[in-house]
Amino acid sequence: MANVKLKRIEKVYPNGFKAVHGIDLEIEDGEFMVFVGPSGCAKSTTLRMVAGLEDITGGEIWIGNQCVNEVQPKDRGIAMVFQNYALYPHMTAYENMAFGLKFAKTPKDEIEKRVKDAAEKLEITDLLDRRPKEMSGGQRQRIAVGRAIVRNPEVFLFDEPLSNLDAKLRVSMRVRIAQLHQQLKEEGKAATMIYVTHDQVEAMTMGDRICVLNYGEIMQVDTPLNLYNKPTNKFVAGFIGAPAMNIFEAELAQENGNTVVRVASKTITLPEEKADKVKGHVGKKIWFGVRPENIHLFQEKDADYIDGVVSVIEQMGNEEFIYFEAEGTQYISRINSHDMLKVTRGKEHCFSFDMSKCHLFDFETEENISL
Repeated sequence: MANVKLKRIEKVYPNGFKAVHGIDLEIEDGEFMVFVGPSGCAKSTTLRMVAGLEDITGGEIWIGNQCVNEVQPKDRGIAMVFQNYALYPHMTAYENMAFGLKFAKTPKDEIEKRVKDAAEKLEITDLLDRRPKEMSGGQRQRIAVGRAIVRNPEVFLFDEPLSNLDAKLRVSMRVRIAQLHQQLKEEGKAATMIYVTHDQVEAMTMGDRICVLNYGEIMQVDTPLNLYNKPTNKFVAGFIGAPAMNIFEAELAQENGNTVVRVASKTITLPEEKADKVKGHVGKKIWFGVRPENIHLFQEKDADYIDGVVSVIEQMGNEEFIYFEAEGTQYISRINSHDMLKVTRGKEHCFSFDMSKCHLFDFETEENISL
């Protein structure tokens, strides 16, 4: 396998639109890297540049020890799995998986060995004689993945491969792909994988690291847990997590010797550790962020509670999402079903914030000042 390096990669289209703004990124040998971001953030464009399917305007792409800027896609040592499967409808699954190997004049017995080995890994041996129209979407996607595996590529590229599947199939396929990555690693065939998705659940559950993109720029590259717990800016904080982090305008102030966050007419005291990190912003506007699971039902009012009127209750089974409004601001809380018995839609309830886990962002730069 091989590592992948992007050095100041840019993409400018003929009409002058700049889609990618000088990306620097190093993906380690055998790593599962996920590109995630909203529609139009250039994640697929970046992947296609790595594949050689999209020309680059500036910078260098390295796969292993080779700069591949001028190398044809077929010679880059990559295999790509597309969103629409791209299987030949008149061929069987076996023929689809073997096609690239036959084109490369691979010996027949080697082709058979590779196809059967890939089929066993993906549990599709019984599908090898079927044509695509005789298979479900999930089965066709496994064939497409198998076609990539048999080539023994240095790098696997996945471009939103599960977006055409229903919810249940998406879950089973993402687990299967993650298992495949681990299995190849255990067999000493560590596979470098780059996976594009707009689904943050896929990103959080599959990636060793995640690259969050927005408008052709990297917002943060880190492990899933670090992205969730230590977002470096307001965009990452709001994008990663479902339901999304509560983020709203606030002000840092001093009251009775304490550093407080002032939200509308209410003040909430910061713990000393957080207060020390943001003391340079006292008296300034900030963005205040708190995740839904860190907003709790409060039984007895103290100085740091907020009263809110519950407008919507989403019942999820083992937990509930509570939407409430306080002084014109909409919040969402995530509570367990036991506490749900205490909430009534349309009534006022008391909520408190776990301020040790809150996030504070500079109002202008939107950088996280509380890390």
